[in-house]
Amino acid sequence: MAKKVNMAVEVGEAVGIVAAQSIGEPGTQMTMRTFHYAGVAEQVPTGLPRLIEIVDVRREPKKPLMNIYLKEEYAKDEAKAKEVAEKIEEVNLNKIAALRENFEKKEIEVEILPELLRYEGLELDDVLKRLKASGIGKVEQTSETKVVIKPKSATLKSIRRATERLSELHLKGVRGINRALVMHENDEYYIRTGGSNLVDTMKLPEVDVARLYTNNIKEIESVFGIEAARNAIVFEAKQVLDMQKLDVDVRHINLLADAMCMDGAVKSVGRHGLSGEKASILARAAFEETIKHLINAAIEGEEENLIGVTENIIIGQPVPVGTGTVKLAMQ
Repeated sequence: MAKKVNMAVEVGEAVGIVAAQSIGEPGTQMTMRTFHYAGVAEQVPTGLPRLIEIVDVRREPKKPLMNIYLKEEYAKDEAKAKEVAEKIEEVNLNKIAALRENFEKKEIEVEILPELLRYEGLELDDVLKRLKASGIGKVEQTSETKVVIKPKSATLKSIRRATERLSELHLKGVRGINRALVMHENDEYYIRTGGSNLVDTMKLPEVDVARLYTNNIKEIESVFGIEAARNAIVFEAKQVLDMQKLDVDVRHINLLADAMCMDGAVKSVGRHGLSGEKASILARAAFEETIKHLINAAIEGEEENLIGVTENIIIGQPVPVGTGTVKLAMQ
């Protein structure tokens, strides 16, 4: 019990400032390089770019990835794990066919490449069904491997747009997963993917949903809720700092994550989140968009209660932290 009491932070300690300095100062020593994730043929940002991505709560990380853990039957068998990886990896039309626009005839020619079709485990009939179901235009098979599509609108712009849609036409796999590779760690096989799609991956019977993980914090929030998103912020930020050999106490990161999640939704640290939504008018104005905040506060008749650090510094009063939390009056 005595140890717990000794570990408790002093009353009036400016924990926010200490946390900001403890994360921000080592952050200046971070490299801008990207880290090559084993297996996934993508350069995943680490260091400062990734830390900025985390605190800005980007809707989509620059390089989203997932770790898909499998149920025991598949996790212990490499061949079965590879089958699941093949099932997960998305295959679009551009992976198995060559597309050519014929502006003269106002049509799109699709040449299906049989060797790629076989490699991806698809049948020609499946592709034709998908093309007809896409609703892009009239589908006509001119030879065993050639298909002609006449878009509904014959303008050059609509033909180009139809070609782009056809190129990304989903044929099989989980949408958004452009790469899926089997990895081995701790006596089990799991799948690391380039791209992220929690909802559709969770539907696969082979997947151990309890351990499914993505580095997309907004996606974790929408699927698993705010507590899971808060844990993801802590894990991702700690991982970035550890990779750079920077020793930052996890309690500083916990405080940052709590501040970002305290309103029930993940908010960024910048002017569109925590800094732009402070209760104090002067604190908001001191950060960014000074004139906007002062004018809005004047129009709405807001009051400044002078309870924070920034606003008291601005008007030259003692700051209400540390010894400044104590108010004494002469008898």
